[in-house]
Amino acid sequence: MSASNNMMLGPLVAAIDQGTSSTRFLVFNASTSELLSHHQVEIEQKFPKEGWVEENPKEILQSVYECIDKTCEKLSQLNIKISNIKAIGVSNQRETTVVWDRLTGEPLYNAIVWLDLRTQSTVERLIKKTPGENKNHVRDKTGLPISTYFSAVKLRWLLDNVEEVRKAVSDDRALFGTIDSWLIWNLTGGKNNGVHCTDVTNASRTLLFNIHTLDWDKELCQFFDVPMDILPKVRSSSEIYGIMKSGVLAGVPISGCLGDQSAALVGQMCFKEGMAKNTYGTGCFLLYNTGEKPAMSEHGLLTTVAYKMGRDKPAFYALEGSVAIAGAVIRWLQDNLGIIEKASDVEKLASSVGTSYGCYFVPAFSGLYAPYWEPSARGIICGLTQFTNKNHIAFAALEAVCFQTREILDAMNKDSGIPLTQLQVDGGMTVNKVLMQLQADILCIPVVKPSMPETTALGAAMAAGAAEGIKVWSLEPEDLTSVTCERFEPQINPEESEYRYGRWKKAVQKSMVWEITEPQLNHNGESSIFNSLPIGIYIMSSMLMLIGAKYISGL
Repeated sequence: MSASNNMMLGPLVAAIDQGTSSTRFLVFNASTSELLSHHQVEIEQKFPKEGWVEENPKEILQSVYECIDKTCEKLSQLNIKISNIKAIGVSNQRETTVVWDRLTGEPLYNAIVWLDLRTQSTVERLIKKTPGENKNHVRDKTGLPISTYFSAVKLRWLLDNVEEVRKAVSDDRALFGTIDSWLIWNLTGGKNNGVHCTDVTNASRTLLFNIHTLDWDKELCQFFDVPMDILPKVRSSSEIYGIMKSGVLAGVPISGCLGDQSAALVGQMCFKEGMAKNTYGTGCFLLYNTGEKPAMSEHGLLTTVAYKMGRDKPAFYALEGSVAIAGAVIRWLQDNLGIIEKASDVEKLASSVGTSYGCYFVPAFSGLYAPYWEPSARGIICGLTQFTNKNHIAFAALEAVCFQTREILDAMNKDSGIPLTQLQVDGGMTVNKVLMQLQADILCIPVVKPSMPETTALGAAMAAGAAEGIKVWSLEPEDLTSVTCERFEPQINPEESEYRYGRWKKAVQKSMVWEITEPQLNHNGESSIFNSLPIGIYIMSSMLMLIGAKYISGL
């Protein structure tokens, strides 16, 4: 790029996109939304016990610094001045929970990742203390059920089980936050007066935030027994929070913050009521803009804050359907089964057969999220025959992502009363054309994919660039750059789609209530081993004992 071209670029805006499996730093031209350069670093996930998922907060922070440095090096090679970067936005994996020491800056435990299941007994205990043992006890204030998914129960587990966390809280040294808070605090100085804040979209995923008052709720904090003084200050999604204190971008304001799914909604420019997008990442997340009033779902969806673009701007809300396992099932095929060497191989396997041959895969590795909210579900592959091979399983895995999206879209259409006529999509999995065509076939509506897939990072950059005091990015409808898209039209008849979907739902029912989570005491006050085993084994054991008893009685 020539020096004259560099002069024509105008202001640039950067975005930190910290996801479950990787961190990226991306730089956009604020005038054209063009992506100029980026760098990506993978994050190691730790599985210390079955159902536990952790990440190292210091590794996450270091990956951000590395991505910033490498991207700036690439910009220099393109003769683009990094001094043109006027603002930085943050997009992050939501619900993932960190507690750290504000005096030393050290994390007090690994980050507990959003899809972690260790808190199931915590959830059960909390539900038991509600009137009528109702998992929706706090939904009117939060828009959410009491579930392992959200941050408050993860924080409760840390307070109950980690002595270092308890002691830091009692010594007034502890700070809590989701990944956005951890990053912003460190990037703005850390233990040297770092800014401890979050935005409304991330706060609305904690179970501690009132989505009507847009602030932490004293009664909710009392219910979860969480001290309010460890919580970050809640800000809008678009304002200056602080400035970078070190590194090549020292002095640049951090002025945008959105949970990753809200960032994708903004990046897809779904600013009007009734617009929706689906993001295919580690999980799958369908958000439907409901405007300035929160809409409560009657069909198992979440009500969440979509965005608030400035201190004095109104909050917009969304209905959300969350699927725990989407891209993660491809990783599982690679790492656990070894039937593919890299994620892109799944498309080749699936396209080679073009059918699952009656095989259905329910990847309920972390239970089922929307619309079931059934943590006891577990993954199953059914409909196997001697003819079934790895190609069919690969196809069934892709189909599972599409069926899960269909379930959410059905619920969303019922809640809104206005069926979607097309689905806007984004995320890493959308490069898979077999998946996109399958999705159109199973939904029976067109699937529309932007040619620039980095919509999550783009949304964070837009929020940062539009902030008061920055104003290098206009969010006025007439100024928004239209995006070129690829369309996938349905290619099978609706009857076939309905048949396959019906078989999928039958498979989902078979995955339900598979796991009994807490050992229960028998009449002697002893723990019964059968009560802590998967229910399938428990039933089989019971049948064997019954057959044995009948055999003995017949002797």
